Amino acid sequence: MSTLDVLTELRVHLEKQPILELDKELDSIRKLEPSLYRPSDALAIEEVQICAQRTARIYRPLNCQDELLPGVFWIHGGGYVLGHPQCEDQMCAKLALEVPCIIVSLDYRLAPEYPYPAGLEDCYTGLKWLFECASTLGVDRKRIAIAGPSAGGGLTAALTLLVRDRGEVSVSFQMPLYPMIDHRNENLSNQEITKKTMPKAWNKDLNAIAWDMYLKDVDRAHVPIYASPALEKRLEGLPPTYTCVGQLDPFRDETIDYVQRLAQAGVPVEFHLYPGCYHGFDALGEETEVSKMANDMYVKVLKKAFYK
Repeated sequence: MSTLDVLTELRVHLEKQPILELDKELDSIRKLEPSLYRPSDALAIEEVQICAQRTARIYRPLNCQDELLPGVFWIHGGGYVLGHPQCEDQMCAKLALEVPCIIVSLDYRLAPEYPYPAGLEDCYTGLKWLFECASTLGVDRKRIAIAGPSAGGGLTAALTLLVRDRGEVSVSFQMPLYPMIDHRNENLSNQEITKKTMPKAWNKDLNAIAWDMYLKDVDRAHVPIYASPALEKRLEGLPPTYTCVGQLDPFRDETIDYVQRLAQAGVPVEFHLYPGCYHGFDALGEETEVSKMANDMYVKVLKKAFYK
């Protein structure tokens, strides 16, 4: 396995990436500015306070003000240690306009300063806020989905478990994209995608550091299913699901295993494996054909889930 296996159109973007040193440069990495997004005139973006300490960005299409829209509770990625809602403006704006729907993207707490369960509980609080304020926001509470990439995908999978088990709110769909759901880091794909074979992509070595930060206060002999959702053996009762992963993603095998077990549990699930694609390839948006294909698929499956 090497960068030679990466799709040609993605390779140039991968080569431009810095080598991340999460354990040494976390603060400086967090200070990197996200790509500038120029909002559409057809979209309103606002930041709101949802509880004493947490805010969320709300993306609302302006041409649908007289009807209740589906809602998506979006959870940004970043290995549980990086990121904030603004980093994913482009994706959230695309979904809001093209599905259409209202997106609520939460600024949840990050490890290692706030290890598990802080971020997940923030997400649960944010989802309850969306559910309780649905009519005010113009959201149809019968059509609320949870979605997000990478660690956001892991939190999506964990949050749907919490929703099922606590029984206080309900969601109609989940879209955990190439989700970070298995702290054990032992699958074949983890062994293939390493600092040696793909130093500029998310790999087994970075994954181990991020999990250690997120699970800082957790006894490794008793990791909760809500911290590492791959541990959950009972997947019955989860909402219909769409997920995808690149074939050169260290999360490939844990995602495929999750899909298989969802199907065996009777959960409607759709899955796409992208050959030659590394972790987070879809963030390139319109710059490559495969990224555009993946992003358009997110729109398609949400439309199907909400408007079927």
